[in-house]
Amino acid sequence: MRCVFAGTPAVAAVSLQAILDSSHEVVAVITRPDSRSGRGRNVAPSAVAVLAKQAGISVLTPTDLRDVDFKMQLRAFEPDCCPVVAYGALVPAELLSIPTHGWVNLHFSLLPAWRGAAPVQWAVLSGDAVTGATTFSLEAGLDTGPIFGTVTEPIQPGDTAGALLDRLGASGGQLLVATLDGLAAGSIESIPQRGFDITYAPKLSTGDARIRWTDPWVGVDRRIRASTPSPGPWTIFDGERIKLGPIRTNGVATAFALPPGQVAVADGAVLVGTATTAVQLDLVQPAGAKMMPAGDWIRGLRSQLPIFQ
Repeated sequence: MRCVFAGTPAVAAVSLQAILDSSHEVVAVITRPDSRSGRGRNVAPSAVAVLAKQAGISVLTPTDLRDVDFKMQLRAFEPDCCPVVAYGALVPAELLSIPTHGWVNLHFSLLPAWRGAAPVQWAVLSGDAVTGATTFSLEAGLDTGPIFGTVTEPIQPGDTAGALLDRLGASGGQLLVATLDGLAAGSIESIPQRGFDITYAPKLSTGDARIRWTDPWVGVDRRIRASTPSPGPWTIFDGERIKLGPIRTNGVATAFALPPGQVAVADGAVLVGTATTAVQLDLVQPAGAKMMPAGDWIRGLRSQLPIFQ
């Protein structure tokens, strides 16, 4: 099939590569305009744009999908299908009928669970045991369209949102190709989503990533893993924001009890109190510095043992 692929971040580029390696033809990609990223805030193209240019594929970066010129461009490519993976903007209803087989979205949850922008992060934050990826037919509602197929993925005790998304990106890309194969062969049909057990996953904000030390240790662990790598878990020490890496739990809390936010050193481990038992820090990134082992950070302090807020 002739495909116009829509996507932006690295996880979308994984799916794009899977389609490029398949029997389907990608005639163009739609991606978000170049944006600032990294510590230097340099303007850079999206991961999808980089891969498309390497493959010699036309790259469209509309600032508004309702633009008349863009609509004419899309029609000119005569797509059979528009696969979508984490594009980053809603597709207007007037574009949905342009491809013969519609727009097929790959979403990283088991719909109708976690509709929205951050399904993997919310699955980790909520303590789900299993998640997955779903392909469905895009329609005007938010992730409401009928489903073509799913794959499942267990969430491991130490999974960060980033690690889990990496695995889902690989399996989801293969699911997307299989869905396109089925559409091309006329051997696949979509089924409506169930009307219950619907949950939503809005983008995780910087405020959501602030660690609540008054939560039980399990909640602290989940919030840190859900916020890693983005937007990045953080807390306040001595009036400044510091970032933390995933804590060391191996799925089990320590035997130490400390007041919430109180930092202590025991048996060479840097511990922080929660509402239940303490957790062990692994990596710490002070303001204006690089990530470092928690032990190095604590040894560099000239004051008494800190309290996180």
